Amino acid sequence: MTSKVCLVSYHEIALKGKNRRRFEDALLKNLRCALETFELNRLERFQGRILCVPAREDDAQAVAERAALVPGVARVAVAWRCARSDEAFAEAAVQALAASEPFTTFKVHGKKSNTDYAGHTLDINRSVGAALCAAFPEKKVRMHDPDVTITVNVVGGEAYVYGAGRRGAGGLPVGTAGKVVSLLSSGFDSPVASWMVGRRGACVCPVHFSGRPVTSDESEWLCQDILAALKPYGLAGRLYVVPFGEVQRTMALEGPPDLRVILYRRAMLAIAERIAEIEGAKALVTGESLGQVASQTLDNIRATNDAVRTLPVLRPLIGSDKVEIIERARQIGTYDISSEKAPDCCTLFMPRRPETHARLETVRRAWDALEPETLIDEALAGLEYVDVEGCPSYKPPRGLAEHHGSLAPATWRSRDA
Repeated sequence: MTSKVCLVSYHEIALKGKNRRRFEDALLKNLRCALETFELNRLERFQGRILCVPAREDDAQAVAERAALVPGVARVAVAWRCARSDEAFAEAAVQALAASEPFTTFKVHGKKSNTDYAGHTLDINRSVGAALCAAFPEKKVRMHDPDVTITVNVVGGEAYVYGAGRRGAGGLPVGTAGKVVSLLSSGFDSPVASWMVGRRGACVCPVHFSGRPVTSDESEWLCQDILAALKPYGLAGRLYVVPFGEVQRTMALEGPPDLRVILYRRAMLAIAERIAEIEGAKALVTGESLGQVASQTLDNIRATNDAVRTLPVLRPLIGSDKVEIIERARQIGTYDISSEKAPDCCTLFMPRRPETHARLETVRRAWDALEPETLIDEALAGLEYVDVEGCPSYKPPRGLAEHHGSLAPATWRSRDA
């Protein structure tokens, strides 16, 4: 008699030494949240892996697909749990190999750990291999680089039989690296950048700079759709929205035209740093890629970074090109949403000839002339937020009123309003 379960593997967590238990606990918590729509009988550590037993065997494949999205998971396999006998091994292996179609070649790999099972792994390989050759006479055995490897792992009083499985997101569990504030637009780049730092263990607090009241709020809705698409990864905690149109209007009227984009970016980073102080975040994240647009040259990046006082600015995409970014957007499920066009702050008051190699001292003089602290305070006065579900590691900041007395959850308008 066999039953289907899921085996979740991780590799980077296993290298954490004395901190390993903390990373495993975080991964278990994130998996429980990601799998909350499924009824589970067990979800626990198991021989350097995590064992997931769904209440309904038919859910095993769907559970494996969902678990594979969780950062920290290296691989997920649907396994057949069976008794410790040659007959049970063979029955489970036939089911596992049938589920691995299409394939041409295969081999069997027997393993034993923490068990009193007397049989040798070579005997398991021979008996199971013979059963598979009889059940699949058209397939061939190949000992080196087969299409499918059927593993028979005898653990304690049971055995688990599985094929190749599914590759997971990899990386580290969300929440193990602390909080970051990510500048999120409705385009391709920043959602991918947010996903990448989340995959390295960061809990992401996205901040969207809306062109409101000069433009519509459509970009805000697209950002919410993007975060809904990223929900299975469990990486985003709270979305902040900054009405930024009036700040841009002031900068466009009073600042040098060729430096507008740099001044906009400085203001965004300065506001994001204030929000990071509220959240207790340890870094800012942007979706910039070196040389992709005028504001992303080395000189201009230096000029925008200068507005940040204490925090590092992380740019996960700095060495990526647009083709690579778009391909990643397809993989994580944000491509279709980011393909929709919506007016936002990035399209407002753009200069005809933006500066590509700004001099830092020139930018500082233009910045100081705008009385930026007043503009930043005015923008923060209109700050709104909405909590995002699905990130168990996110903890709202304590004493929020001390930083922003009037800040409260946004009453989101109807999209059609």
